[in-house]
Amino acid sequence: MQETNQFYNPTIETMPRKELEQLQFERLQETIKRCMTNDFYKKKFAELGITPEDIRSLDDIRRLPMTTKEDLRENYPYGLACVPLRECTRLHSSSGTTGNPTVVLHTKRDLDEWAIAVARCLWMVGSRPDDVFQNSAGYGMFTAGLGFQYGAERVGMLTVPAAAGNTKRQIKFIRDFGTTVLHAIPSYASRIYEVMKAEGVDPRKDTQLRVLCIGAEPHSEEQRQRIEQQLGVKAYNSYGISEMMGPGVAFECPEQNGLHIWEDYFIVEIVNPVTLEPVADGELGELVLTTINREAMPLLRYRTRDLTRLLPGQCPCGRTHRRLARLQGRSDDMIILKGVNIFPIQIEKILLKFKELGSDYLITLETTPSGDTMTVDVELSELFADDYKQLVALEKTIVRQLKDEILITPKVRLLAKGSLAVSDEKKAVRVRDLRKLF
Repeated sequence: MQETNQFYNPTIETMPRKELEQLQFERLQETIKRCMTNDFYKKKFAELGITPEDIRSLDDIRRLPMTTKEDLRENYPYGLACVPLRECTRLHSSSGTTGNPTVVLHTKRDLDEWAIAVARCLWMVGSRPDDVFQNSAGYGMFTAGLGFQYGAERVGMLTVPAAAGNTKRQIKFIRDFGTTVLHAIPSYASRIYEVMKAEGVDPRKDTQLRVLCIGAEPHSEEQRQRIEQQLGVKAYNSYGISEMMGPGVAFECPEQNGLHIWEDYFIVEIVNPVTLEPVADGELGELVLTTINREAMPLLRYRTRDLTRLLPGQCPCGRTHRRLARLQGRSDDMIILKGVNIFPIQIEKILLKFKELGSDYLITLETTPSGDTMTVDVELSELFADDYKQLVALEKTIVRQLKDEILITPKVRLLAKGSLAVSDEKKAVRVRDLRKLF
């Protein structure tokens, strides 16, 4: 029998599948009724020639209309609200720099449920009320700041809302306040380690860090393992999307084998991103989510553009909620070069196998008279001696392994440590596509 202390809410987290699916269907019916108070969804239902009464089982969800980011932008700012604005407590929006951002509204109950979802995630990876939680995410419109903040408070931890940037201050807080649980995007976690090393701080001896929550950027298993080794922590993958709620949508458990997606909050579909038809369990496709526990702005069959797959079987941790595989990227981030489909995470996976290389890299795509080309700039680690023959040999080895993985031959340039620009506040830029300039 599983110990109940490992579950934030054992009744929900270990609910038998049949009961969980019944709960989903009941909540789906209520969600559809709520959506039908909105002109956007009324029109969508009419165009498809369906009514709420046509949805008689969870399988019927495929009959419902899909919702896209473009729908949110076209109905900016409040066109998808299903309650009067006076009932809304907060809004968050995307950080898009062109056109209308996507806006998501929340009632007080929505915010409470969001906090519970994040608390459930943090509890799952061992966070407890006597921990100290430090959040290095930005606060404001970006959901990771307030999302993790309220979830950590719900667990009962002492929280350090450090916000983004100022790495030396982050490290000072980690040491002075005895931070045990840290939230950071993967590239920034590596940045924290690099600054610690430069400052003579040994994270294993000079800090009490033990749990790291990472997300917001697609990252490889190799990057996760490197971060764990560097900081001396267990790093757990987090998945969130602002259109759903932000952090708290799905999270790894201590098994670190897939992210449990909270199915009392969402109905999960994996579809072919081109045909939009469902794919078989275990097959890669686009994640489509339907909210079933939200008041202000429920979304039906939202196309996340994120690529993943459902893992088969029940997790040994005892939770019955299904697991998503590590995200492989986004359907709109896929690189097509010389007819080959490539995801940046494939390149990262190879680069991080080499101890001679650092964590920062940049993929540049250009058009030349001989066709489109790819150049991979990657920083060397300080462990590697500045020996020309060794550098040439290393470069050839990397090119060969990349070709085996992505089926084309890129140009690889090995750069001195610190050559690539890094930011303390933003997600790492991994791809620069200059082909459109020619």
